[in-house]
Amino acid sequence: MKYSLINTSVTTIDSQKIWMIRDAEGNRYLQSDRPIKALKSENNDNIYLLSPENAKWLRSQIPWLNPQPLGLKTSVGTGDRLGISTSGHIRAFQGTQISPVLAQQSVRELIRTHRTAQMVLDDAMWGVFEAGWNRPWGADADHLKTIDDMKEYYDAGFTFFTIDPGEYVKNLNSLDNVTLRSLLNNIDYDLLATSESELINNYTHFPSSLDFITASEQDIKRAFIKYGGAIHHVQKMYSQLKSWMGNNPFDFEVSVDETDEPTTIFEHYFIACELKRLGIEWTSLAPRFVGKFEKGVDYQGNLHEFESEYRKHAAIQKYFGNYKISIHSGSDKFSIYKICAVNSEYKTHLKTAGTSYLEALRIIATVDPELFRKIYDLSMNRYEIDKASYYVSARPENLPKISSLPDDRLPDLLNQFDSRQVLHVCFGAVLDQYGKEILLDLNRNYDLYMDDLEKHLRKHLQDFIYSKPAEES
Repeated sequence: MKYSLINTSVTTIDSQKIWMIRDAEGNRYLQSDRPIKALKSENNDNIYLLSPENAKWLRSQIPWLNPQPLGLKTSVGTGDRLGISTSGHIRAFQGTQISPVLAQQSVRELIRTHRTAQMVLDDAMWGVFEAGWNRPWGADADHLKTIDDMKEYYDAGFTFFTIDPGEYVKNLNSLDNVTLRSLLNNIDYDLLATSESELINNYTHFPSSLDFITASEQDIKRAFIKYGGAIHHVQKMYSQLKSWMGNNPFDFEVSVDETDEPTTIFEHYFIACELKRLGIEWTSLAPRFVGKFEKGVDYQGNLHEFESEYRKHAAIQKYFGNYKISIHSGSDKFSIYKICAVNSEYKTHLKTAGTSYLEALRIIATVDPELFRKIYDLSMNRYEIDKASYYVSARPENLPKISSLPDDRLPDLLNQFDSRQVLHVCFGAVLDQYGKEILLDLNRNYDLYMDDLEKHLRKHLQDFIYSKPAEES
């Protein structure tokens, strides 16, 4: 069998060279200039599978194959639902100051793709090796809700933990007046180890740099009721993680974005104050912003209102100075990137995921129209079921019948609002039925897919690339 050398992968371990090769079907393997006993080989040509055992050994030998905490550096997460996209993602980061989070998956995504946290980390690591990326990169255990979920990612070696306490956030606007009055009169202050007088006194005065914040006694109590349980849950998750990690550093994100109501300016301040008071060290915070952050499409809302609100969120961020603002469901929100980057002075974290899967489907539409038509039909049939756990508003009735479209028009469906969302949320069902065929097509057209990923992700990064003003140069 003939193999081609992947030039960027060539590296040295104790004076011994090792690299990655690719066969005619696009499958990747390791190869070395002489046998490496620690690696499991399949033949006598010093060729090794990309196995979990071999991945573990390589990480022990090459430090830059291990993810690291990224702290307050500008960062972007690149969720890869297929396990082969990392090299293309890395190409987009080349030449920028932006730090990549190359392993990023939620529990929901693990379930739908039938992967484990270890598989996600290993797949990203192989992409790092392939690209020869020796700069820091992160691994994000996304939207963690329970300690049991967190343990799997910790055991796999993740370094970034996103806590999602959304089920503990109370939607006060949905409550009737009687229920709300009862809650206000029966607050469990022990939940956050405080008292009514201490709570009110802590928010009587605000720093001069945050003079736009106002809060009545009722506003303070409402914030406690809305977020008290969520903050308590975050504290439990943090304490457990801290006990596991010991003195090893890690990134810790608090996410309250998947809630029905936007996070008000005072509520952002309240959350940050309480996290600090309780001794929680966090790296990033994801508020629920005004407007709509739906999957796979640009921001929906008034940009002037968004910028006005974001500036205040950023002012609070700057006041505390110890965390980044995290933008969830961040794929394809091109209209707000510059607003976020500039106002947060580039201390931001952007999460993308499904957009890379959509770009994979763009390649399928180009090289295998018959398979794409099957994927499209399945997604249309599954949309009403699969959309339940996502914020989307696509209307399938707005879409054309795919049978009416010629092959050369199929990639255009990846540019349309409704079809992007329909295709986006049905990835689990599609991968269940057509995953092998998709991977076969992408591996056979690997360079085309990598080039497309680089171009598409670079569009996401360009507004987060910091350029020194003339006076700083």
